[in-house]
Amino acid sequence: MSAKKIFIVNGPNLDMLGKREPEIYGTLTLAQIKDATVSAAKKYGYEAEFVQSNGEGEIVDILHRAYADAAAVIINAGAYTHYSYAIADAVKMLCCPVIELHLSNVFAREEFRHGSVISPYATAVICGAGAYGYNLAIECAADKIKNAK
Repeated sequence: MSAKKIFIVNGPNLDMLGKREPEIYGTLTLAQIKDATVSAAKKYGYEAEFVQSNGEGEIVDILHRAYADAAAVIINAGAYTHYSYAIADAVKMLCCPVIELHLSNVFAREEFRHGSVISPYATAVICGAGAYGYNLAIECAADKIKNAK
């Protein structure tokens, strides 16, 4: 097991960051967020596997890989957060800390965004911090890994 790897899993439409509703999601692109997140992980001594997919099945496959290789998982599942039981089941099976992440404050948005099928299986949830939430999630994951030992 590669205990020094943090998987950062991004769901649908996050590849459009910087273009899609910048008033909600900010102007940084996912590539810019990736660079900052990988750098933050290195500061804590972790390798980051930063991935994005618009496909539910591919996200499940990534989480299956994380089962064997991850010290922690950070997941921004996008809209799948609210209804993908397949992703929730894949998160539930993980034996490492899982940080659920949202760029926006989902509780200040449309009603359907208030619920998460992933949260019951997450170690922590971060929302509303924008792109900086990824740095917070790395710090949280590193702390949870350290305290789990």
